[in-house]
Amino acid sequence: MGDPKKSRRKWESPGHPWIKTRLQREMELMGVYGLRNKRELWIAETFLRRIKHRARSLLVLPEDEQRKQLQQLSQKLYRLGLINTATAEINDILNITVESILERRLQTMVWKKGLAKTIHQARQIIIHGHVAIRDRRVTSPGHIVTRDEEPYVSLYPTSPLLRSGRMEEA
Repeated sequence: MGDPKKSRRKWESPGHPWIKTRLQREMELMGVYGLRNKRELWIAETFLRRIKHRARSLLVLPEDEQRKQLQQLSQKLYRLGLINTATAEINDILNITVESILERRLQTMVWKKGLAKTIHQARQIIIHGHVAIRDRRVTSPGHIVTRDEEPYVSLYPTSPLLRSGRMEEA
């Protein structure tokens, strides 16, 4: 089981980190999605890599087992908001990009909903405890927002940003 105080890494760093095109792409994604460091991007890439590995491993299974596990995987990805239909093909799962995962982060959702003026301000108001999902405070900008939670992303009920109606303080 392991010690709960010693959690495992959620990411794997790139095998060859000094490729110029990768460095440029990482810096561009960090700017667009307001990531603090490349580790947050590597977490999303590792999550995507594991999803794609699971989808590819379905190809070697017998037909009925493959169908059942593909349905489970596609329903999970639909709940996460990464695919548009609950019944997806393996190609649909393999076409998911890291940008689609970064779009589901709480930081991006807060910015897209207009609760913050910039992506960086969205990160700040989340960390300071001004954002809630279903009236429960969430302080992790990297939280993946599911389809069920998406309409409930709002400012925390006791937040001074909600009372004053301004977001300059954040």
